[in-house]
Amino acid sequence: MNHPEPKTLRGKAVWLVLSSLPGLIVVLLMAGTVLLVSQKIAVKQALIAEELKAAAKTEAPAVNVVTLELRPSPLRDKISLPGAVEAWRSLQLMAKVAGSVEEIFVKEGEQVRQGQLIARIESKEYQIAVDSARAASELAKADLARSEALRSKGISTQASLEEQQNQVRQTKAALEDAELKLSRCQITAPMAGVVSRLDAEVGMLVNSFSPAPIAELLELDRVKAVVAVPEADVAAVRGLKQVELEIQALGNEKITAPAHFLAPAPDSQARAYRLELALDNPGRRILPGMFVRASLVKEERAQALAVPLFSVISRNEEQFVYVEEKGLAKRRNVKTGFLEGWQVLITEGLRTGDKVIIEGHRSVEDGQAVKTVKTVSSLDGLLQ
Repeated sequence: MNHPEPKTLRGKAVWLVLSSLPGLIVVLLMAGTVLLVSQKIAVKQALIAEELKAAAKTEAPAVNVVTLELRPSPLRDKISLPGAVEAWRSLQLMAKVAGSVEEIFVKEGEQVRQGQLIARIESKEYQIAVDSARAASELAKADLARSEALRSKGISTQASLEEQQNQVRQTKAALEDAELKLSRCQITAPMAGVVSRLDAEVGMLVNSFSPAPIAELLELDRVKAVVAVPEADVAAVRGLKQVELEIQALGNEKITAPAHFLAPAPDSQARAYRLELALDNPGRRILPGMFVRASLVKEERAQALAVPLFSVISRNEEQFVYVEEKGLAKRRNVKTGFLEGWQVLITEGLRTGDKVIIEGHRSVEDGQAVKTVKTVSSLDGLLQ
């Protein structure tokens, strides 16, 4: 039923509101529907979020691990340096007089005693020189005796007597020089040792101006192991009294040797300091040239805490390990020191009794559940 449009302003406003009321109701209904749907979606999202949060809180399966229960033990900071064996003394025998080698009395490899005859140089002309010098000496002595007798009678002068005394001294010196040269025809060993090399041959001519070696003698009843020590380790090595050596040629036999000498200056080429270690060698089993490896202890701690190097994790310039506490993996930041073998000294971050995860530590995170399948008190326990 159509109503006539009002003529007044107020009536027109009322009529406009009434005519728009159905559309307004529809808009309000749609807005309410949208609001209701939005609330349901929000509730659903909250439920989903709660479910995800609950799922995140669900504990991951426990990781099987092996732990090391820390106990104090000795630990040494060692360096291993190569070296070689040398004879305690090595001497080359040289001829001090000229002549030809007349006879050789030893063989290479032979053990000789001090003073033993090694070789002889032809001595005939030296014997002649001795005989001549002795005759001159005896004549000078006789002349001196006559001059003394004449002087006592006042016949001879004091100057003549002094001349005769000087002649005796000269002839005596000449005789001693001739006897010394004759004695040097006998080449003897100045020390006990082994003839390592025999250079002389019968008939070989030697001279005193450019002498050729007759033989080489080595003292082997004791020998020295020589090790080159880097400059950075000299301070630590200087105080060492004994060094452990391993000799490969003797089946890696280990010997403890006293430190004998540390060079005060480095080798000009290698820039390393020569360390000599004394080795008794009564049976002469240790021979020059044998390769040795010296273990030099720079620092030793009697009660140290150490873990396997592989159990320490480095990340973002930090070092840490995981320890097992009440079934959970707990991260511990640590500070490390020197190494011995595959163990590393822990200076901070751990204490006696801590159970460090040494197997499975790469598969856990801080606070994760773990299951200890084995606990060892030393690294040897891993092999059992």
